[in-house]
Amino acid sequence: MSNTMLEVRELTTKYITRFREDVYAVDHVSLKVEEGKTLGIAGESGCGKSTLALSLMGYYFPPLHYTSGEIIIDGHNITGMDPDVVRKMILGAEIAYIPQAAMNALNPTQKIIHFIEDVIQEHDLYVTKKDIYERARILFETLGLPAEVLQKYPVELSGGMKQRTVIAVSVLLLPKVLIADEPSSALDVTSQKMVIKMLRQLMETGLISSMIFITHELPLLYNVTDDIMVMYAGQIVEKGTAQETVFDPLHPYSKGLMGSIIVPEKGLRDVKLAAIPGVPPNLKNPPAGCRFAPRCKYVREECTLHSIPMHEAAGRRAYRCIIPEKELREIYAKEAYRNAR
Repeated sequence: MSNTMLEVRELTTKYITRFREDVYAVDHVSLKVEEGKTLGIAGESGCGKSTLALSLMGYYFPPLHYTSGEIIIDGHNITGMDPDVVRKMILGAEIAYIPQAAMNALNPTQKIIHFIEDVIQEHDLYVTKKDIYERARILFETLGLPAEVLQKYPVELSGGMKQRTVIAVSVLLLPKVLIADEPSSALDVTSQKMVIKMLRQLMETGLISSMIFITHELPLLYNVTDDIMVMYAGQIVEKGTAQETVFDPLHPYSKGLMGSIIVPEKGLRDVKLAAIPGVPPNLKNPPAGCRFAPRCKYVREECTLHSIPMHEAAGRRAYRCIIPEKELREIYAKEAYRNAR
């Protein structure tokens, strides 16, 4: 039986605006990541993916505030821990984060090795600079990065090399869980492939135990992750395996997300593109019922009356919609038939 590296129970976090308005960007989110597994999180910009990533680190800075729920990393509940304890004992060692725009995360006035020294010495006051260099050199070479990168300034590195360097720095302390927030965005295709290859290598070599990969490109997750969660307006609307979620999405939002992107995979490349109408709701005042209802072409009156819970589907799947699975599949089959004519 696999060990659970990360378990999140009903996590809710919010932003408080300067006008004292509450914006619940993560609303009762639950998830599990097992040892040796990768979980993908997909959704449009503004759906709460990055806020969820920050929340999972257990280190909150205003305007982001913890509201409720639990975050358990390798059996240790970090909810409510002192921020200084989280920073020294948890971040980097138990859970690590590759932020969006990671290429800008490196201090332009410091050589890479000096940045690494700061990171390691924050967790180990007695380690020598010689030991730090040796540890960093071995890690970089293991991940296909030349050791001379350590003596360079960030400005001397290409965008792809900076991204890979940030990933290597993130796993210096061999964290149990690595959260990668859109690590391949803003890169050319060749650099994207190298980054994806590097992340896979981290799992294969056991440098990390599990990973969460966040992106707005749902098809990308098929080649990277074992399971996928689709997020919309702060809530999880579908959970399933990568194969199921990409090739057989259940929730109308997941279906729309897949239908709005060009997918090179066999069986999907000929599907006609169709944009999702409308925009995501304002989370200062979200809809009373299903949050996707204002944009959903299958909306019914009861969708707008009360919040919709997650419903179990075949296998380990779950989705947040009042329409039964069998009926949804019939609707999608009729649409596919009409579009094929």
